[in-house]
Parts: sequence; structure tokens; C-alpha cells
Amino acid sequence: MSGGVDSSVTAKLLADQDYDLSAVYMRNWDTRDESGTDKGCEWEKDWEDVQRVCTLLDIPCQMIDLSREYWNRVFEPSLRQWEDGVTPNPDVWCNKEIKFGALLEHLPTSSNLSSKTWFATGHYARKRWSKDPWNFKLHRPQLLRAADTIKDQTYFLAGISEDGLSRALFPLGDLLKSQVREIAKHHHLPTAERKESMGICFVGKKGKFGDFISSYIPPNPGPMIDLSTGSTVATHQGLWNYTIGQGARISGMKEKAFVVRKDIERNTIYIAPGA
Repeated sequence: MSGGVDSSVTAKLLADQDYDLSAVYMRNWDTRDESGTDKGCEWEKDWEDVQRVCTLLDIPCQMIDLSREYWNRVFEPSLRQWEDGVTPNPDVWCNKEIKFGALLEHLPTSSNLSSKTWFATGHYARKRWSKDPWNFKLHRPQLLRAADTIKDQTYFLAGISEDGLSRALFPLGDLLKSQVREIAKHHHLPTAERKESMGICFVGKKGKFGDFISSYIPPNPGPMIDLSTGSTVATHQGLWNYTIGQGARISGMKEKAFVVRKDIERNTIYIAPGA
């Protein structure tokens, strides 16, 4: 559970069925580890909400600290890619390496289907079993898009292992986000009105990505060139501050401009005007 409405409703739906439930909250990042102060401990609010929901549903819950695993398996590899000028997706890696990786390593396993330990999340996705074309006695899991095409999260789950997917349950897969909200309100879940969390967890809810990454990677200035004229219109402080398709705010340009190419070898960003 994350402390949000989606995982809360997931817990409620499973609590109404014949499951022996327990909840797990992952602590992946804490800004106090960097600052050494109590400023910015966002995870504590999430953990409090998890406990409130679990108390209401009479489900035991525990917190597992995976901050070291997150640093080594998600954050540091992402830093290396940003520094190389590539745009990684930490959320994809987090699902693969942490939620369906390190966390599953902490949970009990069983090959006996009747006592199998399932792993349910609040992702908007679906799963089905299909026969292996080379072995008809073997059934393999397939990841399917969610009914809510706007909230569909299968892209972020595409990297998880087959073993992880085989243990996964996605109770929200056939629901719309609006229905999830209604279920939460109907059952008076403490997180029913909670806003959705956006962005990367380690940047923080009020942080700016560029400022955060700059505290780990030194500046590497380079030119920003307008493809329509071939002229240098600005200087960037590092390729990691931009990704292809992103709007480029250039002082003095009358039209909106967008990043269309990054030349890693020349440390150059190319932009083009567009509506």
C-alpha cells in the first residue's frame, strides 16, 4: 500500500473476499537521509494513511525499508543515464527492481497454488493466463491494458519479471478511476479525497527536478541550437535538464520552442519552433 486511494480501495476489495490479508508499505526514500533534519519526510504522511486504512479494514500492516535497494538499483543507475544525456524512467525501474523485485524477496513464497502468496497492487492493469505454445500443460501470465485507458499503467509494469507477474493481482483492472473514488467514499476510507501523487518520489512533492539533480551532477554547459536557423539561441547547463518533446523556454524567442534532438557527443540540444 502506498497511502493513496488506489491501494486503499484495492485493500477494501480484497478484504471483502476470502483472503488472508496483510499490508506492506515500502519506504524507498527519505529526504532526511540527505539533509540530516526532520524537514521533508514525505513518507511519514503516507505511512500514517496506510495505518488508518488498515485499522478501518482490520488488516495488519508493516513497513519495509527498501531505501538502500532503491538507491542502488534505481537511483544510481538513473543518475548515470541522466549524466550521459539519456532520459531514464525511474518509475519503470522501481516496479521492476523494487516493488516486483526487492519487496517480493521479503515476502513468503510457495509453489503450492492453494497456499500461494499473492501480491496485490493498486495499479490500473489486468492479467490473464495463456497456454505456452511449446508446452500446453504450462500456463504463463500475460499483462493486459486496464479498462480505464486514461489511467492505464501497463507501460510502467512492462519490465517486471514473469515470476513477479505470475504472483500479481490487479483488482482495479476492470474499474474506472471515478468508480474507485466512489468506492472509497462509499466505504468512508480515510484516503477517499486524497489527491493523486505525481512526479518522481525522490524529488519530493514541491521540488524541482533540475534543482534536485544538479545537487548530484555538476553543470556541463552546452549550446542550444535553433534548427530552423542554425543559430545558437541559448546555453543549457546539462543535457539531463531536457528530454525530447519537452518545451524549451528560451528568452527572446517569440514562438514556443520544443526540444527535437539531443547530440550527446557534442553536448548540444536542438530545438525547433512549434505551436
